[in-house]
Amino acid sequence: MAKKKEEPKVNAPSGALPTPRLREKYKKEVMPKLQEQFKYKSVMQVPKLDKIVINMGTGSTDKDSKHLENSIRDLTLISGQKPITTHAKKAISNFKLREGMKVGCKVTLRGDQMYHFFDRLATVVLPRIRDFQGLSAKSFDGRGNYAIGLKEQLVFPEIPYDTFDRIRGMDIVFCTTAKTDEEAHVFLKAMGLPIREK
Repeated sequence: MAKKKEEPKVNAPSGALPTPRLREKYKKEVMPKLQEQFKYKSVMQVPKLDKIVINMGTGSTDKDSKHLENSIRDLTLISGQKPITTHAKKAISNFKLREGMKVGCKVTLRGDQMYHFFDRLATVVLPRIRDFQGLSAKSFDGRGNYAIGLKEQLVFPEIPYDTFDRIRGMDIVFCTTAKTDEEAHVFLKAMGLPIREK
């Protein structure tokens, strides 16, 4: 009897990331802790991370078009995802801005990519900042979202020094499903973000 031909084994794609450590931590540690602390009746009420938005402004790119290209390159390395270009919504003559002009780039992270970035930021990037004393507790927006600003991209180990051409800052916004700033503060701190006490 002829041998049955074996099906070739299909491996996971080489670019596939493992299950995020923080996703497991959220389910096993953070969720039960918050449910007990805030007396939520349902697990659906427990705050969770919705998305992380990273925004890098470049200003007017009329004089230096390479500035925007290099910003997109750096943000792609940092986030692991291709950013979109942002445009000026209205003309501002003092800043030599015309409506529709390219003024920066941004990326929105969700799912596993979001958890991997959060983990890297909290455990690797922030401790690399010189004289880091923790993040301010005043950066909540009143609706459970938290924003931080970084002055330079070199704190990310993904950025190679040989491609560095200028310092680029960025804003990082953590969008959560928390209803209040207090809940968001406890949630993000439990997830490992080094926020100082109020």
